[in-house]
Amino acid sequence: MHVTRPFAVLIAATALAVAIPAFAHPQLVAADPAQGAVVAGVGRVALTFSEPLVAQMSGIALMMTGMPGMEHHAAMKMTGVRVSVGPDRKSLVAVLPRPLPVGSYEADWHAVSTDTHRVTGKLTFEVR
Repeated sequence: MHVTRPFAVLIAATALAVAIPAFAHPQLVAADPAQGAVVAGVGRVALTFSEPLVAQMSGIALMMTGMPGMEHHAAMKMTGVRVSVGPDRKSLVAVLPRPLPVGSYEADWHAVSTDTHRVTGKLTFEVR
């Protein structure tokens, strides 16, 4: 079978275009609270990603990294936090048992989409 060069290029380009989505990783596109925000009354942390997540392989660990009057206190992991993937399958939501007290926080997250590659990141914010 003889394949002309333009036809072979078209086949290769099509194969590449079909394969590109398979190499995509979830990217954080929005956060509530936002990165670096100063907020009050935080009862949940919500992260939205560019593609659907695998719930069993994605999560958030919320740490209090600073509090008024205790500058040298070690970071404390917040307990009682329930983390789940939202109905849109693109959001990761950490629901807190009560609003966060005044202090600074770091949300360490990891997300896995259908490509099974894990991506990680940190979100920092302050509660006043």
